[in-house]
Amino acid sequence: MIDLKTIKSLIKMMVDHDLTEVDLEDQGEKVRIRRGGGGQPVAHHAAPPVAPAPVAVPAPSSAQPAVPEADEGLVPVPSPMVGTYYASPSPDAAPFVKVGQTIEPGQVVCIIEAMKVFNEIKSEIGGVVEKILVSNGQGVEFGQALIMVRP
Repeated sequence: MIDLKTIKSLIKMMVDHDLTEVDLEDQGEKVRIRRGGGGQPVAHHAAPPVAPAPVAVPAPSSAQPAVPEADEGLVPVPSPMVGTYYASPSPDAAPFVKVGQTIEPGQVVCIIEAMKVFNEIKSEIGGVVEKILVSNGQGVEFGQALIMVRP
């Protein structure tokens, strides 16, 4: 298993060399570390690629915003923690929410896995889901907008 010390050293290397993405594979286990929104690295396990991925990608000239540009009247449902986003309770289950669906306050909208603990994330607002901003299995940061809701 790829340990935390290795991941921390990869993150330091990314910051030192202004890299945006690093892939590491060790004994069949693969980790991809990407940094984007806010300049903070995000580590998550990724499925093995069909073709070899590049080790490093040069940084873009401007940093991506952590929260997308605010659409008039939309309210984000933020991630309360760092972890991995899952749209459904299991790989073969239907997603908790879909674009166009009406949700209620307190309704589970996704799961965030942090340190092998699966945490149900509930919406604090009701309304219609207008956008889902992250994909299943994607690493997320604290405060990152996951879903945009029109109240």
